[in-house]
Amino acid sequence: MEDLSRVTNKNLSVNKVKTFPVSLSLEEINKEMNLTIDTPHQPSKEEIIDQGLEFHSQGNILQAEKYYKKFIDLGFKDPIVFSNYGIILKDQGKLKEAEFLQREALLLNPNFANAHHNLGNILHILGKLKEAELSLRNAIKINPNHIIVYLNLGLILIELGNLEEAEILTRKAIELNPQIASAHLNLGTILNQIGNLKEAEISTKKAIKIDPYLSDAHYNLGNILKDLGKSNEAQSSYLQAIELNPNLAKAHYNLGNLLRDQGRLQQSLLSYLKAIELDETLIEARGEIGKIQLKNSHHKEGLDNIRKAYGSIIFNNKNSNIVIN
Repeated sequence: MEDLSRVTNKNLSVNKVKTFPVSLSLEEINKEMNLTIDTPHQPSKEEIIDQGLEFHSQGNILQAEKYYKKFIDLGFKDPIVFSNYGIILKDQGKLKEAEFLQREALLLNPNFANAHHNLGNILHILGKLKEAELSLRNAIKINPNHIIVYLNLGLILIELGNLEEAEILTRKAIELNPQIASAHLNLGTILNQIGNLKEAEISTKKAIKIDPYLSDAHYNLGNILKDLGKSNEAQSSYLQAIELNPNLAKAHYNLGNLLRDQGRLQQSLLSYLKAIELDETLIEARGEIGKIQLKNSHHKEGLDNIRKAYGSIIFNNKNSNIVIN
């Protein structure tokens, strides 16, 4: 097709109109000027939605938020805008506002599966597990092929202690799409919790095969292998998890436990120190640091760390043991 923008004047036949200057009165000049002033374009409801959705799809969250907010401020209502804006607010930590917007979306469209899903995720973060469970079940009822909903509902059921149904739902997600690494990872977590370590190992290794860079999978595999008595393999998995995510404090801590059990106290001390550096709430790591320091005759530092980890300490004068309250 010819690019019209490149057509030259020689291809055009133009009738030139000869013009003559005409004097205008002041009143006519003012009238003429008023006619040439452009009225600013006010975007329509549809244009605002389209612009917000386009920015959101491009990952330009600031601009998407601007248009969603403008849409709402103008008094317009649309379930997709409410739900999308709610997702942005959730990611900003504004959970109550995010919950409100998802509920507003559902008032407009009770069969909006994504809004049920989004509301369930927000309620999960807020610790409202039973409400979150109900929202995700509603999402599945509307869209039985929504894979991520099965996984998220499975995670909630794990927290509620319903491991049997959590396993069923996670296997359903895998049935719908066997190539989702997190599904195999979650299944491995469930199988580990019910004590089926061999199958847990298989599932977690499947997750790693699909996504070798999934640090949590390597960490979980380390825990499983440790429980199976495969210490060397477990150590390799912890080290791989740390290589992929050096800030994974729990991997440093569990590596420290493994090294401690092998009698490699100085190496375990380094792992515990790194774990505390990354996450000061790991009181167990601080306690282990204190115990190693006591064994190394660093009594003051050791007792200080044990107190910080566990609280007060009682000395048993009969056998010189330390009792931690």
